[in-house]
Formats: sequence, structure tokens, C-alpha cells
Amino acid sequence: MENSPTQPPRMNGAESLVHTLIGNGLKVCFANPGTSEMHFVAALDRIPGLRCIPGQQENVVTGMADGYGRVAREPSVTLLHCGPGLANGLANLHNARKARSPVLNIVGDQATYHAQYEPPLAMDTVKVAETVSHWVRTARDTAQLGADAAEAVQAARKAPGQIATLIVPSDISWNEGGVVAPRLPALAVRPFDVAKLRAAATILKEKSNVLLLLGDEALTHAAQQHAARIQAKTGCRVMAESINGLQARGTGRLPLERVPYPAAMAIDRLKDVEHIICVGSRPPVGFFAYPGVPSHHAPETASVTVLAQPGQDLVEALDALAQDIGAPRTTVFDTGRRPEVPHGAPSSEGFGALLGAVIPDDAIVVDEAITFGTFMFPGSYAARPHDWMMVTGGAIGYGMPAATGAAVAGKGRRVLNIQADGSAMYTIQSLWTQARERLPVTTVIINNRKYQILIGEYYAVGANPGPTAMNMLDLGNPDMDFVKMARGFGVEAARATTLEDCARLMQHSYKQPGPFLIELMV
Repeated sequence: MENSPTQPPRMNGAESLVHTLIGNGLKVCFANPGTSEMHFVAALDRIPGLRCIPGQQENVVTGMADGYGRVAREPSVTLLHCGPGLANGLANLHNARKARSPVLNIVGDQATYHAQYEPPLAMDTVKVAETVSHWVRTARDTAQLGADAAEAVQAARKAPGQIATLIVPSDISWNEGGVVAPRLPALAVRPFDVAKLRAAATILKEKSNVLLLLGDEALTHAAQQHAARIQAKTGCRVMAESINGLQARGTGRLPLERVPYPAAMAIDRLKDVEHIICVGSRPPVGFFAYPGVPSHHAPETASVTVLAQPGQDLVEALDALAQDIGAPRTTVFDTGRRPEVPHGAPSSEGFGALLGAVIPDDAIVVDEAITFGTFMFPGSYAARPHDWMMVTGGAIGYGMPAATGAAVAGKGRRVLNIQADGSAMYTIQSLWTQARERLPVTTVIINNRKYQILIGEYYAVGANPGPTAMNMLDLGNPDMDFVKMARGFGVEAARATTLEDCARLMQHSYKQPGPFLIELMV
């Protein structure tokens, strides 16, 4: 029987899911689908409104969603194939969770009546999802699938950003009876505690050797203006956490030093701190434990006051703190002079100065330089205004897909991916998506032909080097050729051996409409 003019046309579950996602404001779907997701794919084909971007491996897909979420501050959709496909994407979902990126995963699954027969792809997808997700649900009713999706979007948007995973058995997608669900209201942001504000104000007014430690949304441009007011009024130190999801940097932003990654450097840098005020951050702890080295890198005697946590309004909290201590509304601070392009052999410090000279306006820097980045950061304090992203969860292979997703969210902003060679190989397929979508991504591969970070860690834990260990940490024999690899994925590429050559190629890449890769030999 035909539908009456007053009734909406009948739709299957997948169609109701797509309509609900679009109606809830989602704009992008990063996808690596399989058989169980074909009805969802067919619905995407019939229903305009979601930009569908394929990735050639699931960890590329989830990494793109992480990069997109950090820049857009809105969730995208990932489409993943059953439990094993979700498992392939876990590393970058782990990074996304640590970055507090909003991500919504749609994971296909076996038909409800078929799972009992233990087909090859069957697994406990819920348990896999729970390792990285704040919200997990398996759809059980086609008529309820739209409502499930609306709740998933609401959960992903919950401040400061969450991972939501909706598992959709294939028959729930193909059965008719789908119902589109309306957009749910945003969940309220938790207010900061006035008592903690008073405590932080008292410390700033009465104590010395105070560290204001910023993380999460306290590293936005607006929040930094209030932190600068507090610093100018009290003389306190202001630092950023060691690893951050997104930090506003360059001219007009605070020249924020990060807590150093190496334990010995962090302990030395923090040795005089007597009071820590955390804003979207936590007291500095080691990335790893080392024999005879404390886990906490600030002195044991240092007091800790948490002004506000991620998920609270950190900008408002810093503004209120500045007002409480009587800080003037406007503060001028100096980021220093922008460096000239350096010359000579590549080094961490030299490359940092290179970035300071050539980062374009409003760029997004995606940093997975690993060891090469140790002394790179200060050189770009006075660069043109830009945002800086890091591998928050420590799971390498984040840089190239995150740069891809950031470029999608950036809507024309140039993305610079500073990429270590070893971790590039985890998700090198990202280049294919960049070429396909013609994204403005400049990738600089730091090719030192070894896992330099692991060589450093090997010595840090007190192990004795030997030929077997060093061979495992060597990326030569044969040497990898990233120029040829990039061209194989459809990305223009060139090699540089000096800092000035690299700068010239970077500036050339900015004029290109699509991606460009530079292999910097170190």
C-alpha cells in the first residue's frame, strides 16, 4: 500500500540513522565500511548532508575524527566494520579520548539472529568499545535507532568532549520502521567552584613561587589573555602541560613553556615551585616510570589547588580569578622577534626557528616529531598566529590522520604535519585521503632512519645496549624512501637536506591547492 500524503515515507533503520545524524548537526563521516554497514552506506548515497571521506585503514579513520574534533570542537561520525574494525582504530581513539575530542563511532555488527552462530567477525564489540568510549550502546530496535543516535550525539558533545560508540547490528539497519529523532539539547557545563577560586586567589596574593599550570580549554586564545593578566598582576609563572590537544600560539598569545617531557628536565624546571594552581590540567607526572625517579615531577612539598577541571568553563574561571585579584582588563605581552630562516644541517632547535619563520597565518601544526621535537617548541613563540596539536595519548601513528581531519575541519587553513619517520609508517595511508580530498596539508617527514625516541628510553631505563637491541630500533637496511611513497599515494613530494631547502619547499607547498610532502634528511 502506498504512503498517504500526510504520513512520512517508510524508511529503514539506516535511513533513520542518517537523517537523525544530519538533523543533529553532524556534517562529516570518516569511513572504512564493510558488509555489515552496506545499508548505512546506501542511505548515505540517497540522503545528502554528510560529507563522506574514506580512509584506507581504521586507525586512519579514527585519527581523522580526532583531528577534526580538536579543530571543529564538534563530533564527526566514524563508520567502522564490526568489532575487529573498531579494534584496528583503538589507538587513535585512545589519543582522541586523552585529547577530549568529541567523536561518534558507528560500528556495524552481525545481525541479531546470526551472532549466535559465531561467524568469523563476531566478537564482544561492547567490551572493545568500552576501553576507549565514555558512552556505549548496542541498538536493539529499528524504531529506536534514531533515538539511540540522538543520544550518542548528545553524549559526544558533552563537555569537554567525549567518545560515543553506537553498535548497529545489520538487521537493525535493513529492517523497515525507522523513526527520525529530533536534536537533543546540549548538556549543561559544570560551573567552577567559587571556594576554589577564593583559595587560588589567596595563594596568588600571599604566596611566592606559584605556578599557574594550563591545559585543555585554558590554552585557547581567550583563556590565555586572562592568564596573562594574572601573571602581570602577581608575577606567577605560567606554563602549559607537557602534552596538549590544541594550543593557541604565536603573536598575540602567551609564549608558554611546556613542562618538559624528559623526567630529569621536568624535575629541574619545577624544582623551585611551591604552589601549583591547575586550570584544566593536573599536577605534572612522568610519561613513564624510571628506576629511582619520582612519578611526580614537582616537589613533594608543593601545594596543589585545582581552580577548574576540563568540562568546566575554564575561560570564565580564569577571568573570574583575574578579577578577584584586581588584574587590569588589558595586558600587553611580548612574544619576541620572529626569527629568520636558519641555514645549515637540520637540528631540533634549528627546525624550531624555521617554523617560527615560515608558519603561515592561522595554520594548524600537528606535531608528531617525537625526539626531534624536544627543543623545537620555543623557536615558534613569535610565529604568525597558529594552533598546535600533539599526540595526547602517546599512541604513535596519530600525526598524519589527525592532520587530515584537521584540514577537513579547517576549511582551507594550511595544516603543517611535523612527522617522525617511524610513526609515519603506522598510518601512511592518510596521504591517499589527503590527495583524494585535495587537502591543504604540508607534511615534513623527519627522516633519521631510527626509532630515536626508543633509543633514548632504552638508556633511560638503565638497559645496556647491544647489537640485537640496536638492530630492533634501526629503520634502515633498507632505507625508506618517503618521496616515492608519497608519489605512490598521489601526493607531490621532494627531499631536503638543509634547513633553508626545507623552508623553501614549505613556502612552495603553501601555494599548492593540495597536499605536499617534504622528506627532511636528518
